[in-house]
Amino acid sequence: MREEAKVKVRNLTKSFGELLVLDDISFDIKKGDFVCIVGPTGCGKTTFLNLLVKLIEPTSGEILIDGEPADPKKHNMAFVFQEPSAYPWLTVEENIQYGLKIKKMPKNVIAERTEEILDVLGLRDVRKTYPHQLSASLEQRVVIGRAFALHPDLLLMDEPYAQMDIKMRYYLEDQVIKLWQRTGSTVLFITHNIEEAIYLSEKCLILSNKPTTVKEEKTIDLPRPRDIALPEFIALREYVTNQIKWW
Repeated sequence: MREEAKVKVRNLTKSFGELLVLDDISFDIKKGDFVCIVGPTGCGKTTFLNLLVKLIEPTSGEILIDGEPADPKKHNMAFVFQEPSAYPWLTVEENIQYGLKIKKMPKNVIAERTEEILDVLGLRDVRKTYPHQLSASLEQRVVIGRAFALHPDLLLMDEPYAQMDIKMRYYLEDQVIKLWQRTGSTVLFITHNIEEAIYLSEKCLILSNKPTTVKEEKTIDLPRPRDIALPEFIALREYVTNQIKWW
């Protein structure tokens, strides 16, 4: 029996006036999957996320979560975007707990998840600190922790490490993999960085240039932890790079 998809995108099309951005896109994402979306600059990756969170409406087609139209009010969704977005009036600890308290989770669950996030992301020493006292990379860790603390059904990440140096990117990628494995969340991760996509994902959705279609769904079947120096890793990175390059 085929596993039911967590997310189904069916014939998704979006135009802005006469500009066709997304052209009849369809794909499935399994529960607990880690999917990266890559494609040429300006191909509509962020437009797709905006459709998913209902900031904009599709011209035609639909996005379903558990068989129902995607709706942030109904579904347990969380978001991490490029710019750090910790709540400045809350401490690190309070930021991580924010969504859990909104959802009225039991106190023991809030405490347990807070300690887990502080440990995994190396935030224990700054738990009582406010965001303005942190570096950008530390603040982004807080935002990632706040999202994963919800154990969301679907976590959307839009180039969350775009402004970080390479050493910090690798560190945070490893932490995100740990959190994903612990929580069982389904992750949809947008990135321009192909090496990052190969390092993180179970499946890569390769988008074409505008008007955007899904050029290929590429399974990334490398064992974890992944070694970027392995020939198999390099071969996959080059393959995806060429798929994006030669539209």
